[in-house]
Amino acid sequence: MSGQAARLGFTLAEVLVTLGIIGVVSAMTVPTLMQNHQRKTYVTQLHKVYNELNQVLLQYQTDRNAINLFEAGLSSQQSVYDMVTNYMKVISSCNTVTEPCFPSASYKLISGTDVNKGDLDTAQKSFVLADGTSIRIKYGNTGNVLLFCLVDTNGLKGPNILGRDAFIMYVYKNGLIDDGVYTGGYNAPLTKEQREELNCETTINGCFGRLLNDNWEMNY
Repeated sequence: MSGQAARLGFTLAEVLVTLGIIGVVSAMTVPTLMQNHQRKTYVTQLHKVYNELNQVLLQYQTDRNAINLFEAGLSSQQSVYDMVTNYMKVISSCNTVTEPCFPSASYKLISGTDVNKGDLDTAQKSFVLADGTSIRIKYGNTGNVLLFCLVDTNGLKGPNILGRDAFIMYVYKNGLIDDGVYTGGYNAPLTKEQREELNCETTINGCFGRLLNDNWEMNY
């Protein structure tokens, strides 16, 4: 009977080897699982902001019985501030893109390069929404683009990388939100090819377009 029990049991060495294998597998897979979870969290929050902004723009236009946003009165930086404070759930504001609305340290690109803060129009007033999202919307009226939006899905929290927790979105004169460039050389909706032309890894544009192309999946 004791011999049978011995055959059914495990030696200490076998247990240690098994635990070692489990530890190695966990060390290899857990960081990837956590990273994937973080990316899904960023994308989910950005999608929420995107939907909310779409609703705000539509309501703003509808309330004024206008055929487009410009006719509705969205024609200056002050009108943008008024729209944000009147139509979005704002809990705090800043006179520039800085703390406590946005991190004071520089953002980085996916490539690891620091972003020139001037490229993010840091002189514009910024806001923190009730869900913790930080947002800056600049009136531009450049080409087909009406508004330039900087969105940080988790506010001051890291990693503060454009294309991870922070994104640039463009509101076009036809009321659509898409990717683009500051020179306004596109019109919405962009084609899949136009979005792919924007270099997500080495410029401040392009990552939002990649999400649109890939059905809100962060595959880059």
